[in-house]
Amino acid sequence: MNGVSLLGDMLQTIAERGRRFLSLSGREEAGTGGVEAICETLLSSHGEASGMALAKTVLDRWSRFDEKQRCDFMVMLLERFGPDAARLEKAIDNYRGLRTPQALLELHSAAEPRRQELIRRLNLAPNGIATLVRMRENLLMMKSAQPDLDAVDADFAHLFGSWFNRGFLVLRPINWSTPADILEKIIRYEAVHQIDGWDELRRRLAPDDRRCFAFFHPQLVDEPLIFVEVALTRSAPAAIADVLREDRAAIAAAEATTAVFYSISNCQQGLRGISFGNFLIKQVVEDLRRELPKLDTFVTLSPAPGFAQWLAKERKDNASQVIDAADRVLLEVLDEPDWASDPARSAAVQTALTAAAAHYFLRVRNSQGKPVDPVARFHLGNGARLERINFLADLSASGLRQAHGLMVNYLYKLDDIEANHEAFAGRGEVVTAPAIHRMLRQARPPRALAVLRGQPPAGGTAARGTGGRGTGELTS
Repeated sequence: MNGVSLLGDMLQTIAERGRRFLSLSGREEAGTGGVEAICETLLSSHGEASGMALAKTVLDRWSRFDEKQRCDFMVMLLERFGPDAARLEKAIDNYRGLRTPQALLELHSAAEPRRQELIRRLNLAPNGIATLVRMRENLLMMKSAQPDLDAVDADFAHLFGSWFNRGFLVLRPINWSTPADILEKIIRYEAVHQIDGWDELRRRLAPDDRRCFAFFHPQLVDEPLIFVEVALTRSAPAAIADVLREDRAAIAAAEATTAVFYSISNCQQGLRGISFGNFLIKQVVEDLRRELPKLDTFVTLSPAPGFAQWLAKERKDNASQVIDAADRVLLEVLDEPDWASDPARSAAVQTALTAAAAHYFLRVRNSQGKPVDPVARFHLGNGARLERINFLADLSASGLRQAHGLMVNYLYKLDDIEANHEAFAGRGEVVTAPAIHRMLRQARPPRALAVLRGQPPAGGTAARGTGGRGTGELTS
């Protein structure tokens, strides 16, 4: 880290000297007009010192821009720094006539928007990559109002895909001895199960049966890009409380047979869509197997963030092929604030809810023909198997709001990962445990509607943390 810091100081010094040489200060024309001129100069410059100085000036100006000016900057990139139209037309005509490798190369070069080279040169500035990540974070928020900016975002994403290639990333363990500034970011960036302060963070990091790993980039040494929290257990948990409760009984790591990935959090919004989460899981599995040879099961305990929203639409659709009239009455329980803590009502709704969830994961597709659930797409695309749907697995406010308390186990069976990935990527097939297929055909429990009318259930309380009848334990 000291070497990285020294290099950063050197780059800062070179940039400042370049600024003095070019007489660049904060007094030039304000707004995007002045910045456009500097960007043009940057694209035409050949000196390293002057290039760093110009890049630093652009990024410093952008950092001081207000929201409108930042939007104007992105529009400027769209309209003023696209491909050179005259060069592109000439290259197209030339390729139509010649069809040679050289003509194709020129066509490829001419089609590249000038803003791609501009972004590359902006990265020369000290801390340039950190500012560019923040710049794309702003851009992502603008796109909904200005869809034309998709073209600019595509250029950022293309370059980030190279700059944040797995070969440049460093996997580091996060533990209780990790520097406090990084631990603070773990608390802040946790996106699945909120960490309520340092005591809870210690419970997740300090015990022998807990692990945490994060990817870092050499130019963002104290900024985790993505991290995963792991519980080492003797079996796969069916509820998040089994992992996070304060009074749980810890075990020695050497006794564990199962590694549970219970939270994966992306830390940098500006890197959304840049895929390195799959590399994280694979690398962590390798490291854990090397450290703990007895581990033979690798499984997630994952949220289903879009399930409740999808189910709400189905419940409102009288022509739904998933929810019939009787189910619709049963599922009205979900609108009551305390339904999950009432054993009778939760038992009555369990089968209808888990059957709908099975349909959601196995049958519902987005416009690309992939599962509509983003977490499912991630794990299935990595070669995992949809193993178990867990009822009442997350009773937190967010868990009930997003998925009516459901959570999912995805199983990474090492011998089957490649075949599962090929089935999903090539045929769109969701490889799943037989128990989840059976949920699609489950009959409604006898007297479920009667329970909702105040009669007692015929068979006791709901099974917390199970996916209905026949789910069983994870198979490896």
